[in-house]
This record gives sequence, C-alpha cells and structure tokens, in this order.
Amino acid sequence: MTPVLVINSGSSSFKYQLVDVDTDRPLASGLVERIGEESGLATHTVFFAGDGATVAATKATSRIEREIPDHTTGFAVMLEAFAAQGPSLEGARPVAVGHRVVQGGARFFEPTLVTPLVEINIDELSALAPLHNPGALQGIRAARAAFADVPHVAVFDTAFHQTMPPEAYTYAIDRDTAQKHRIRKYGFHGTSHKFVSEAAAAFLERPLSELSQIVLHLGNGASATAIRGGASVDTSMGLTPLEGLVMGTRSGDIDPSVLGVLARREDMTPGELDAFLNKRSGLLGLAGASDMRDIDARRRSGDADAQLAFDVYIHRLRAYIGAYLAQLGGVDVISFTAGVGENSAVVRAAALETFGFAGVRLDAERNTSGERGIRVISTDDSPVTVLVVPTDEELEIARQAHAVATA
Repeated sequence: MTPVLVINSGSSSFKYQLVDVDTDRPLASGLVERIGEESGLATHTVFFAGDGATVAATKATSRIEREIPDHTTGFAVMLEAFAAQGPSLEGARPVAVGHRVVQGGARFFEPTLVTPLVEINIDELSALAPLHNPGALQGIRAARAAFADVPHVAVFDTAFHQTMPPEAYTYAIDRDTAQKHRIRKYGFHGTSHKFVSEAAAAFLERPLSELSQIVLHLGNGASATAIRGGASVDTSMGLTPLEGLVMGTRSGDIDPSVLGVLARREDMTPGELDAFLNKRSGLLGLAGASDMRDIDARRRSGDADAQLAFDVYIHRLRAYIGAYLAQLGGVDVISFTAGVGENSAVVRAAALETFGFAGVRLDAERNTSGERGIRVISTDDSPVTVLVVPTDEELEIARQAHAVATA
C-alpha cells in the first residue's frame, strides 16, 4: 500500500481523500466545512474494496459538529476522524500530500514540491485567483504543520494548459498592460483534462501521442479543451474560470461592453459585476436553476425559460466543439466527463447532433444506457470515437504528487 493524502482547500472548507496509488483506490475521504463560523462540520467516510469495485463501507459516515476556527483546527479534526474511524494513519501513513491549487500562472508548468518560495509564489498569484489561491495556501500551511515529515506537492489546475501556443493564450489588448498585469488565458480543469485524455488513450489502446482529442468537462463549472498528442493546444476558460461555456451560475463568454453598460446604468461596482457574472448568471440567471437535471425536467414539462437556457447552453457548447475541430484539423476522440458530461445523455446527444459532417456518429442506445464507467457511445463505424470517461481529479493529483515525492 502506498497512501497519498489529497487536499482540496478553500477559504472556509477543505475536502480530502486518502488514495492508495498502488491500486488507484480511495481508502477514505471527507469534508471539513464552515471553518471560521460558529459551528463547523466535518464528515468522514471509509472505503473498502468489494466485488472488484470500490464501494462505501457499511460503517456509517462519521459526522462531527464543533467550532472550527481555522484550517489548523480543521486538520486536527480530520486526524481525529482518521484515528476514530480509520484507516489508521499509523498503518497507512501518507508518503506524500498533494494539494490542488487553482492558479499557477505562467510560473508553474508541472506539479511542484512545496517550499517556502513556492508558498510565496502561490500567495503572489492570489491576485489572479483571489477566491481560490488564498484558501489553498491556508490548507498547505496547515497540512505542512500536521504532516511535517512528509513531502507536500502543489498540483496546479493551470499547469496542463501551459503547452498552449501564444496565439491561443494571448488576448488582443495593449501588450504592455497585459504584461504588467499578467493578463492572458491560463485555462483551468487541467488536472481533469489530463486524466481524461490519458484514460481515453489507454482505454482505446492507442498511443496518446497520436491522438487529437476534445475533452468536454461539463459540471457546474464547465470547460472544453483541444488536445493534440497529449498536450493542450487551446481551452475555453481564460484568465479566470469565467470565460467560455455556459455554466451553472457563470455566464461564460460575454461582450465586455456589457460590464460598462451595467456599471453606468445599474451603478454596479467591480465586485458586484464579478458576483453578477460568476454567481447570478449561466443557467441560474436564464432559468432560475443551476442544475442541468432541473433544467431538463422543466423544459420537458414545457417551461420556456428552461428550454431557452438549455438551447443557449448547447449552442455555446457546439460552437466550441466546432472551433476545436478546426484548430485540430479533425479529431479522433471526443470525451464527455464530470457531472453533466457523465450523466446527461440528452446533453451529449444535443451537443453532437450537428457534427455528422465531421464523422461523429452517436449510437442512441449506447448513449442512453445505464452503463457506468468509461465507455464508447459512438457507433462502431463512426470515424470519430465518442466516449464517456469518469474523471478522477483526486487520483490524478495523488499520482502526480507521488511521482514528484519519489523522484
């Protein structure tokens, strides 16, 4: 057994998972939330292997409610849960701790061993990700205190996209201003896009280096990436995770002049505009619901707002698929992943409905089957293979952290 502890930390919560990288199996996972509030909450679940699959333990998930004033206390609560519920960290001591960090800027191209200098860089990059990097840094510092004798590795969401060429990541604005404020496309969900593209190649038993792929990570946050030979060549998210596809609460692409109009007519501040586009737009803004399952159910019952929200979502998705087909000069594999991508047959079918000209032939029965796991949903004679690939960002972070720690 080779356990790696994966930490995904925010400003008021952190998720964790203990992964055995020898078997790719989670051993335990949990969530510590409401940090800094009057009453914090921690949940902890233990896993075991049964019938060849990983399933939740018959033991009930533990739940602790108590004051958790900071991340350091949160890690103490996590350690208490491991001690009380298992697995014992004495017997399954992590060989490394992997930390998800959203923004690595142009400084970090790969998973990186955490040092005081790396912490300083993550802190400085908070200017580009003020909602994410500060929380990640708090988690790193608390984790390093709790596991002082274990290598800690930062895995950056942006790192996978550092292979994009300048024409893909450069915005057409004054170059001196862009350089001064480090304004460019960085892309996100890189850990997921890397995992899915590699899993697709392995599943198809084809060399990753020979494949042109489009990966569609469709969850509450959503992004599309064009991948050639295992390297990202373009992606839909930009300077922040706001750019690109229509998402649960985010607008995606929008005319920048809309901000000026709202600032003048509604007297909205920059902070209010940011919240408007990130938290009150997307599916939520169009139809009052951010969950695609709710949107689909409502549109089927004749709700016009839900139908429009669905149509706008699909229109934007097709636009990016078409753009990446052009950028790649054709595609071998299109993969759907994340909550919507893995579970919504209607979204998958609608997204690809117009791409018969490009060799995309979806098999309706395969697409709507209840089968789980990685699977083909295109016809046997489809020139483009369409897959559903469950993503596993925690496993990918664990693998990368272990590789760095043992290098």
